[in-house]
This record gives sequence, C-alpha cells and structure tokens, in this order.
Amino acid sequence: MAKRLQARRLDGIDHNPWVEFGKMASEYDVVNLGQGFPDFPPPDFAIQAFQLALNSDFMLNQYTKAFGYPPLTKILASFFGKLLGQEIDPLKNVLVTVGAYGALFTAFQALVDEGDEVIIVEPFFDCYEPMTLMAGGCPVFVTLKPSPTQDGKLDSASNWQLDPTELASKFTSRTKALILNTPNNPVGKVFSKAELELVASLCQQHDVICISDEVYQWLVYDGHQHISIASLPGMWERTLTIGSAGKSFSATGWKVGWALGPDSLMKHLRTVHQNTIYHCPTQGQAAVAQSFQHEQLHFGQPSSYFVQLPQAVQRYRDHMIRSLQSVGLRPVVPQGSYFLIADISDFKTQMPDLPGDADEPYDRRFVKWMIRNKGLAAIPVSVFYSTPHRKQFDHYVRFCFVKDESTLQAMDEKLQKWKDELRP
Repeated sequence: MAKRLQARRLDGIDHNPWVEFGKMASEYDVVNLGQGFPDFPPPDFAIQAFQLALNSDFMLNQYTKAFGYPPLTKILASFFGKLLGQEIDPLKNVLVTVGAYGALFTAFQALVDEGDEVIIVEPFFDCYEPMTLMAGGCPVFVTLKPSPTQDGKLDSASNWQLDPTELASKFTSRTKALILNTPNNPVGKVFSKAELELVASLCQQHDVICISDEVYQWLVYDGHQHISIASLPGMWERTLTIGSAGKSFSATGWKVGWALGPDSLMKHLRTVHQNTIYHCPTQGQAAVAQSFQHEQLHFGQPSSYFVQLPQAVQRYRDHMIRSLQSVGLRPVVPQGSYFLIADISDFKTQMPDLPGDADEPYDRRFVKWMIRNKGLAAIPVSVFYSTPHRKQFDHYVRFCFVKDESTLQAMDEKLQKWKDELRP
C-alpha cells in the first residue's frame, strides 16, 4: 500500500528487548536467567482453585461482570483495604485487568493526555516509556544513583537513591503523573518510608497522580518491609495501586492483575476498559479469588504463602549471589523482587572490544557474548534506561533468581566451567 500503515503513536517503540534476547537464548544451549518467571509450580491451593474453576460451575465458562468477577473484586477490596487503611468499595475502587501490564496500559490511556509529562524513575520497567508515548505524554526521567561502596563489600539496592533536589526539579506545571515501582525492577530496591514520604509530598504539592506498580510487594527479603504509598496521609486520593496475581501466586501465565484507587481516578480507567478489553477471563479470576480467600485466612502466619514464598526465594537469591561472584561478577544485593543486577565493570576493563555495533552499549554486547560463549542468558540493564543514560549504566546485567533448584544447579555447572577457563 502507498498509504502509511503504521500509526504515528508507534514510532520509535517497535523494538522489544524480551523478543530480541529471548530469541537469541532459544538458539543456544543456555540456562535462561533473563525473563522473570518462576520455573516451579504455584502453591497447591492455587492450582486446586484453578481446577475447581474449570470443573465446578459451568457458568464460569461465560462472561462475568465487566470490571471484575464479583467474588474477586470483593476479596481484593477486603484484603487490600486492611493493608491500605481504606474502606474499599469493590464496585468503585477495584478494576480487574489482563495482568498488571493491562492495568498500567489502561491507566496511561485513561489519565495521560497529549503533552502531559510523566516522571519515570530509572532504571524502570521497560513498558513505562512506550506506554507514556502511546498516550501522547512526555516521559521525564529521574535516576536512582548508587552510592560508593567500601572496597570488598557488595553493593546493596538500598544504596541506590534519588537525589531529592533533582527529583523536585522534575515537577512542572505540565506534570500529570509519576510512576513508582517498589520493589523496583531491575535493581530490587524497596523504597523506604522516608523516600515514599518525599515522593508523596511532591505529588501533593504539585497536584500529581502517582501510579504505583507494586507487583513484587510480597517478595521482600532480609526483614525489609514493603510500604504502599497509597497508605500514606493524603495519598489514597491521588494514587493508583497496581498488583499482580501472577507475581503473588507464582502463576505469571494466568495474567490476572488489578488497579485499586479512588473512584475519581478509577471511573476513567473503567471507561478505557469497557471500550478495549471489556472483560477478563472468568475462570482465572475465580481461581485468584479463592487463592486470596485462602491467604486471608492464613495472612501473617507461617502457613501463609506470602510468608513462605519470600523465605524460599531469599535462599535462591543468596545462592545466585554466591555463584555469580565465582567468575568475577559483582551482584548488587536486592531487597526485593525477582531480580538482581550484577556489575560487569571488570569485564568491561579486561575485554572492552566485544563484538557489536559501534554505538551498542557494552552490557548488550556482554549479554550476547555470555549467551554464545558461556551458556547463560541475562538481560542488559541499559534497556531499563532512557536513551541519554544508557551508556552511563551499561556495566550491569540483570539476572532472575526466582528459579527452581535444578535451574540454579544448571547455572552452577555453567559457572564452574567458566571459572575453570579463567584459571591460568
């Protein structure tokens, strides 16, 4: 066709790192530690809930309410109402979406207009920028900066902090929203109460919406505590809290997510939802509803999956940290999430001329080299940065440690072989 086919809102956002590096990983014999999903089963009660949804009420094969299966919106309202200190109305304050990704897309389409500025804390989950652009908004980036560490000590995600003055300077009369991700992907930072209070104060001062992506809220380690910014004084009224059943119950393929917030915001998300997705698969929602009902009975007890999961995953994290150090990778110890990043500065010094395009960030070249030569797949951290900042942070790669013991053992075998090759 002679006419332009591509809508202009797609200009510049057609590249996806998951497609590129996933394809490359599939072409080699690798242990894939790149994409973030567990390779162990969900808890038995969640699997049983899904089986029950498939085999019990035949009407679960049909449409349910457009904005969420009523037992699910009811349990989400009850469960998170206690955590956020709010009386949450299942009909007005809850929207069930196709995964947290769907909640994010719906939020951007509903609330970001042409020319609106959206503050994005980088490194950021890579969909935030294209979703802002597709809505006509203008991304404005503010960077978490690592503090220096003592020689011989591993860096910690807690050392990656926002500069309060720099953050304040990003707010203008055109700022519509700030997107917050805690625990953060890819660094694994859990924002402290003081850091959240700073963000909250600036959002209130400048009348800005906060979109808070909290999909990893149960995955926090070493006694750290996740705090929802919507629970802080004056923030419920201007915050969308986004969650994920996939991350909560280790079932990422279920693609059930949600947004919680005041009706003044949620009514606009409902407008987008009813004119795009309209309805999410009923049986998955029924399974998630029953899974949350189970958790509500056990919440805070040793029998709670939200207690057991981070305890198990912390062991996987510690295993990976020890193993990666054996070949000279320097992990940044995460406080939460599925991921850790590892510093590859020593490799950048020792082998700076890895194959690749002249302007290609070093971490991208390193990951391709590692896939081809070492049988390990990761994700370059520069993909989580805005274009001007990619070269400044191209000495990190991201690994997913939410993996089965057998996967971690396979990783160890690859690393042992790598370690043997390093010996003179």
